[in-house]
Amino acid sequence: MEIIEKAPAKINLGLDVLYKRDDGYHELEMIMASVDLSDRLIFTPTNTNDIIIKTDNGFLPVDRKNNIYQAIDVMKKTYGFTQGVEVNLKKNLPVAAGLGGGSSDAAAAFRGVNRLFDIGASLEEMAKLSVPIGTDIPYCLYGQTALVTGVGDCVKPLSHPMPQCWVVLVKPKISVSTPRVFSKIQVDSLSHPDIHAIYQAIENQDYQEMIQHLGNSLESYTMDVFPIVKYVKEKMLEFGADTAVMSGSGPTVLALCKKRSRAIHVANALKGFCDEVYLVRTLNR
Repeated sequence: MEIIEKAPAKINLGLDVLYKRDDGYHELEMIMASVDLSDRLIFTPTNTNDIIIKTDNGFLPVDRKNNIYQAIDVMKKTYGFTQGVEVNLKKNLPVAAGLGGGSSDAAAAFRGVNRLFDIGASLEEMAKLSVPIGTDIPYCLYGQTALVTGVGDCVKPLSHPMPQCWVVLVKPKISVSTPRVFSKIQVDSLSHPDIHAIYQAIENQDYQEMIQHLGNSLESYTMDVFPIVKYVKEKMLEFGADTAVMSGSGPTVLALCKKRSRAIHVANALKGFCDEVYLVRTLNR
């Protein structure tokens, strides 16, 4: 018996850093959605008690440092099953890109093990278990357009998905450390996108209104440290994207295009500047 789970990329349509909390984390307010670029995970029970991870990506750890391992480990400890699991990961998402690849893989691991051993854990229960592993995992467990608050642990799915469109994702050849970004930002100096306006536009299924308000409080810091991110965004707009915004702490920048022909033009034009360019659709959920 085997279970297959997809782990789609997440994008931030809006990301606002409100303040630094007493626990050292930052209070966030975000609108997140998913796109049809996914990793693929296959879960198989084994005759041992071990957690075995195999992947086609040589840069990823396959031990306790891996989020997949940690997700399965916490499920074993919480629900008391002793059987081992082998996970085969086909990696399609770029690593350290601001697209939640590791978090989405971990979310797939929670869902996959839950199904494989018929545990019956709810999304809410798994989301609560996932927060110490990674604060994007709760959203990735739900995987639908949502308002996400707290440190990422409070997920409120919207009643409608974001208006369907084409998304061009461009990851420059750099990696950005999310903890480092948050350790360096000064909240008082950040821009603050109107998250409520994005929320309302999606609920009203108003694409034109939605694209007017996309924004990311972390953009200014990441673009100052890595000018290539700013350059990519400027080029996206120059080549005709409806809008463009950095996802997460970067370095990936996303462009939205209502028309497929425009999205193809933007993607092809950006291939001259970056190797990792993806043309994808929003997931209708």
